[in-house]
Amino acid sequence: MSFPPGFLDEIRARVPLAGIVGRRVKLARRGREHTGLCPFHNEKTPSFTLNEDKGFYHCFGCGAHGDVIGFIMQTEGLSFPEAVERLAGEAGLEVPRPTPEARAAAARQATLLEALEAAASWFEEQLSGAAGARARAYLESRGLDPDSISAFRLGFAPDRRGLLRSALNARGIDDGRLAEAGLIKIPEDGGDPRDYFFNRIIFPITDRRGRVIAFGGRALGDSPAKYLNSPDTPLFHKGRVLYNLARARQAARDAGEIIVVEGYMDAIALTAAGFPAVVAPLGTAVTAEQIGELWRLNDEPVMCLDGDEAGQRAGMKVAERALPLLRPGRSLRFATLPKGEDPDSLVRGAGPPAMRRVLQAARPLVELVWSLETVSGRFDTPERQAGLKRALDERLRAIGDEDVQKAYREALNQRFFDIFGFGAWGRPARGHGGPRYNPARRPLGLKGRRGRQEKQGFRRQGSGGERWPGGTGAAAHQAPNLLARRQEQVLLATLVNHPELIVEYAECLAELNFESGALDRLFQAALEVGAREPDLDSDAMKCHLTEQGFATNLGEILNANVYVHGRFARPDAALEDSRAAILHILEDYRRRQDASEIDVAGHDLAAALADGERPEKALANLEAKKRLLKESNELWGEIDRPDGGDT
Repeated sequence: MSFPPGFLDEIRARVPLAGIVGRRVKLARRGREHTGLCPFHNEKTPSFTLNEDKGFYHCFGCGAHGDVIGFIMQTEGLSFPEAVERLAGEAGLEVPRPTPEARAAAARQATLLEALEAAASWFEEQLSGAAGARARAYLESRGLDPDSISAFRLGFAPDRRGLLRSALNARGIDDGRLAEAGLIKIPEDGGDPRDYFFNRIIFPITDRRGRVIAFGGRALGDSPAKYLNSPDTPLFHKGRVLYNLARARQAARDAGEIIVVEGYMDAIALTAAGFPAVVAPLGTAVTAEQIGELWRLNDEPVMCLDGDEAGQRAGMKVAERALPLLRPGRSLRFATLPKGEDPDSLVRGAGPPAMRRVLQAARPLVELVWSLETVSGRFDTPERQAGLKRALDERLRAIGDEDVQKAYREALNQRFFDIFGFGAWGRPARGHGGPRYNPARRPLGLKGRRGRQEKQGFRRQGSGGERWPGGTGAAAHQAPNLLARRQEQVLLATLVNHPELIVEYAECLAELNFESGALDRLFQAALEVGAREPDLDSDAMKCHLTEQGFATNLGEILNANVYVHGRFARPDAALEDSRAAILHILEDYRRRQDASEIDVAGHDLAAALADGERPEKALANLEAKKRLLKESNELWGEIDRPDGGDT
């Protein structure tokens, strides 16, 4: 009994090899592979390995080798048809029977593939001929070289309907096959058939084996649809297919990554720039079937999102779709491009290193889940905090796997605790970062001549009427160390997103040090970069800091968890608001620090007089502090305020 190759491929794709083998072999994960004791011979040291991505197992001891179908045959003594039927049942597939109808369907599929391959060749010919001059000019303007055009088999559909139909009819391919392949449309009113694509650059779409099954077209003239895909056919369903999958499969295994971008041009540009493990959905948000396909290539595919609002919305849709599918070890990461950039423009403008930095800064899915509920909200009342808890709870219930749901609940509970001082679902478990009250911890302070630091948080109002974190409330009393870290994060986020403020207030900022060593190192690096290159914008600042190894630290400060405490820290905040907030912060510290030091000097003088000691030294110290206060006031009097007045 024989089965269609596509059916066997579908079984291998749907049934996880590790799941089947793991029923008989205790497997241990080792990188991209699993190891265990071979089920086919007695051994004490594991020599049996399986690779889920490549879909095979191998024993270095006895030489046993095969795929998931072969494993069932060898371990259960089944014939090939029996093993296929058994696995088809697990995959939820109906086994095709060798009926005359099935044989006819297989023959029809072969003829459709022939028609599509002929169309792909014809489109290529048109691009290279006189009719394709405008299309070639457009591709050249987008930075595509002849090698990329050839490798991806790009073509052109001329601006005359009926040319493709006539050409393929002449090769013996009738209108019925052309219509079934999605190449022409036959009007219901009985009019002449029309080509589906015209006046478009053509992108052949292949299956995982590299066979052309459909096309995408980019309009050159005015068209309501800039991009157009083939209609669904017996060979093509756009929600199940990923552009460039056939080329990316081996590259994903070699590179240990798979990148998901928005469109054809992005995938081609990244491949040419040295990122061959890249795929793209076909004009829709990534589907559940496509996520499953991605997980067969890598445990944590990177979703590369444009920096605009549309890109963020797309990321949220993917996150919502992925939550019910999560399994231990299987997730997604999200890389956000600089605002106004897509992968194509970024690699052409800033080069491959800039793209690599974006990928290295990719955030885990749990961060996006948190952002879904916190990015645009305020949570300064018990009612709003309770609303956030309920929204997070609804997100978590979407996760089907109990272990993953529990891990997400613990992670989000910790984030909730970090901000509000109490957990959404009780106190975080020991070992998960549940902070303790430590009065010895002190918030951001001044160094040098202002060496003493106070143990209180910021109290001054920021821009937009927002409270700087650390004022009042239960959270302020429960975890001042957390508030100190949050203060540092918000200040740093403001400076990184608005680096011109580093240049404006360099002298005052240079006197600050941070309680967190890691954040202080990031702060000092940002000051150095700002002083060395004063004209940098925010994206360039982030690139410099990422190159210095601060990608993780940047991810900690540039997210909704931080922005919720100060909108002036956001990248889209008005510069005047951010400037006013920085001045408030710095001057608040100056006043409190100077007042504290003078107060201490006064107490020292009083103590000396009470003890009958000579007061000259204590008095001199008090006078010195007063002179420093005067100098500090003069310094601040010279600082330009954004409103021209006092802060």
